[in-house]
Amino acid sequence: MSRLQANSLLLLTAIIWGTTFVVQQVGTGGLQAITFTGTRMLVGGIFILPLAIRQFRRVHGGERRFGRLDWFGIILTGVILFTGATLQQYGIFHTTVTNAGFLTALYVPLVPIISFFLLRRKVHWAVWPGSACCLAGTYIMSGAQGLDLRLGDFWVIASSLFWAFHVIIVGTMAVRTRAPLVVACGQFFVCGLCGLAIGLPVEQPELVFFHNGLFGILYAGLLSTGVGFTLQVVGQRFTHEADAAIILSSETVFAALAGVLFLAERLGAAEFSGAALIFFGIMIVQLLPMVRRRARRLSG
Repeated sequence: MSRLQANSLLLLTAIIWGTTFVVQQVGTGGLQAITFTGTRMLVGGIFILPLAIRQFRRVHGGERRFGRLDWFGIILTGVILFTGATLQQYGIFHTTVTNAGFLTALYVPLVPIISFFLLRRKVHWAVWPGSACCLAGTYIMSGAQGLDLRLGDFWVIASSLFWAFHVIIVGTMAVRTRAPLVVACGQFFVCGLCGLAIGLPVEQPELVFFHNGLFGILYAGLLSTGVGFTLQVVGQRFTHEADAAIILSSETVFAALAGVLFLAERLGAAEFSGAALIFFGIMIVQLLPMVRRRARRLSG
């Protein structure tokens, strides 16, 4: 596979993830946040289960054996995924798709910040101006005259923190186990079981809600969770990680476009400026390290 083909797969992934924000707002069929999250994650886990089993047999039987710490890490990954996805889903119910898309992207600068302060890992200096742009954009985009944020914006911002932790632990577990599909499938099942174990008794959904939300469940479960992750894994085998991060972060743009096309959402001048600042901050974090690395290779 060529690098152009791989980048095209990653772009398709970003489109799927971006448009899923619309489905998560209007396609749940009456299901509330916890139950919908659990159901869609179980669907995604079942979808990639055959691939995960095949990979597990190859790795466990030949490269390295899975131990207790591996399974504990996968369970922890699933719990973090459940928390982030549930907070995001609840926030989407109480804000616009456009806001949800761009505010979720705050995880991009949060990842290196967490790595620097908590894990003591080195980060590129570009993270600081990038983070400042994202914070300023969040303030402007949310209509924050006097910090009057929408309720849903707070939930989405909170979810971005868990998405940041999720990105870190997923990368750690994928490297440790050498089996990213096993990690993905395991976390989906953990997240799904947590969602149904909590959602069914707490939210008490009716059976008709599952029927009414079938399209949303399948779209978010099969496409966003199953296909989206699989395309990401395949694409990142054949392209540079910096290129992949830039392309995948464009899901925020596709979320905004989907909100305009399908929900008649509109960006005012202030909101557009805030969204542009967030996107600019994301690009700073992703582009500057790549430019410097390439400059060093050319000079060397």
